[in-house]
Amino acid sequence: MHHSNVRLTWEAITLQLRHPFRLSYGVSETRQSFWLRLAGDEGWGEAAIPPYYGISDAAMIAVWASATCRTDLLPDDPAEIAGWIGAAGPAPARCALDLALHDRIGRRRGLPLYRLLDLPEPPVLPTSFTISIDSPAEMARRAAQVAGYPIIKIKLGSDDDAARVAAIRAARPDVRLWVDANAGWTPDEAVAQARVLASYGVELIEQPVARADIAGMGYVQAHTDLPVVADESVQTLVDVEALAAAGVRGINLKLMKVGGLAPGLRMLRRARELGMRVMLGCMVETSLGVTAMAHLAGLADWLDLDAPFLVVNDPFEGIRYDESAGVRLPVRPGIGVLRRGDTVTG
Repeated sequence: MHHSNVRLTWEAITLQLRHPFRLSYGVSETRQSFWLRLAGDEGWGEAAIPPYYGISDAAMIAVWASATCRTDLLPDDPAEIAGWIGAAGPAPARCALDLALHDRIGRRRGLPLYRLLDLPEPPVLPTSFTISIDSPAEMARRAAQVAGYPIIKIKLGSDDDAARVAAIRAARPDVRLWVDANAGWTPDEAVAQARVLASYGVELIEQPVARADIAGMGYVQAHTDLPVVADESVQTLVDVEALAAAGVRGINLKLMKVGGLAPGLRMLRRARELGMRVMLGCMVETSLGVTAMAHLAGLADWLDLDAPFLVVNDPFEGIRYDESAGVRLPVRPGIGVLRRGDTVTG
């Protein structure tokens, strides 16, 4: 049993994006993340959330400041982590604590995260590569630049969406295509778009309508054979239940929006029980958070873990990508992430 008081530190990291990131919500060239460190670097966590989620830095920092004042023992069993953290505070702040506590236990036991959690060994699955909203010609150019990557996720949700998909399909006739509208369409627009998208061989449509419009998500699913995958609409276990009841076929699980591995695994397993398919996703975040999520890949249908491709100043080394965008975990205990320049091998 560990007998020190709980102490942790955090620092903000400004992530520089390789290209301006345009979504239906707007455009950004940087994103902010936080690196959370338990005392003695026993465990590391990350908190990253897009501005459009409306979560302030102050609200997240308040969660960590409160944790520094606690005198109870850190959990030594993953099953205790969710209860130790509780449900108060923003999800990404809780996620950072959840990751750091899991990382600590994995390191202390000498086990990689997936073994600590008794999960299947992650297979080498390809991640999608995201192309944000731009002109059709520019999006096609970026698609051609990643000719070895087998899956492209196209951000849509504005004018000329069909032209964007057509241009990418022309540039990459071989590629698997996913579409993410980031809540940019009405239900009727989404149904019309789905017909067009199917003609270009698109495999799935992510978050076609507004986050709160669960019925609209179900309406779109009822009018297309393509899987509709909820992203912004799925942040709690209750959301999973509601989406399944509406007939939605898939969820995009992101640790930052659900509060970490403990709640994420509960949601993943419940989605499976309800017959839903599961995508493992990420925000614009570092290799720290993305590597943590990759440990769950043995339970996934789809991987959308490309944030390290999109960031030019990632301070961490974790998952690696092969020439076909296959995701490979580091062979180290805990999450398995190092700071760039550290000399530990594995």
